Amino acid sequence: MTREVKVLGPGCKRCQTTAEMVRAEAERLGVEITLEKVTDYAAIAAYGIAATPGVVVDGKVVHAGGLPKAEAIGGWLA
Repeated sequence: MTREVKVLGPGCKRCQTTAEMVRAEAERLGVEITLEKVTDYAAIAAYGIAATPGVVVDGKVVHAGGLPKAEAIGGWLA
């Protein structure tokens, strides 16, 4: 099963790092993902995200604001 992951944010360094962390953790766990970067403010607001980066996995917001911890990412993808 492929997980659908979205990283929400304006494209800042933290957002880019978050996307790289998600990709690396998925690879490490052997989990297939599709990774989309959402930079449109209206789309980000629709998820109720006020602080970026935000992470959405399979339609559910799992993180907002600051860099996530690698072990948390593994839990989201498992």
